[in-house]
Amino acid sequence: MPDEALVALAERLQGVCLGRGLPVAAAESCTGGLIGAAITSVPGSSGYFLGAVVAYADAAKGALLGVPTATLEAHGAVSAQAAMAMATGARERLEAALAVSVTGIAGPDGGSPAKPVGLTYIGLAAPSGVEVRRLVLAGDRAAVREAAAAAALAWLIEVAEVAGPEAPSA
Repeated sequence: MPDEALVALAERLQGVCLGRGLPVAAAESCTGGLIGAAITSVPGSSGYFLGAVVAYADAAKGALLGVPTATLEAHGAVSAQAAMAMATGARERLEAALAVSVTGIAGPDGGSPAKPVGLTYIGLAAPSGVEVRRLVLAGDRAAVREAAAAAALAWLIEVAEVAGPEAPSA
């Protein structure tokens, strides 16, 4: 069960998305399904939430979300480019108005000077295009994962509040 803060964000997201007719999807790597779990813990989420793809391995990112192998080879799975491709893939494949993606290094291992533990990229694909945010989150593995999920949900709310009902691009 997601923590109360994530559920509270999911409740806010649901109110906005149902009110605006915005179907939402997610592509998760380091969060491992926390976003989808938070959203689906709120009754009525089926009214706007289309689904989430948990693509942890690079092969899954390619097969399930269409992330190009060249992107992963050139920039790595933890990169702005990968987050953007994940969000775009989730939006297109699930036919959502908005899709969020999260990829990062939750730790405690796997970090480097160039990509430290806590480095997280969140992508958001909307009818207006795709954007990415870079965060460096502190704490242990659980804290990094929860903070990344919270940041993704908060950004979805921010975008949904100004978005109108839009059909996804074909």
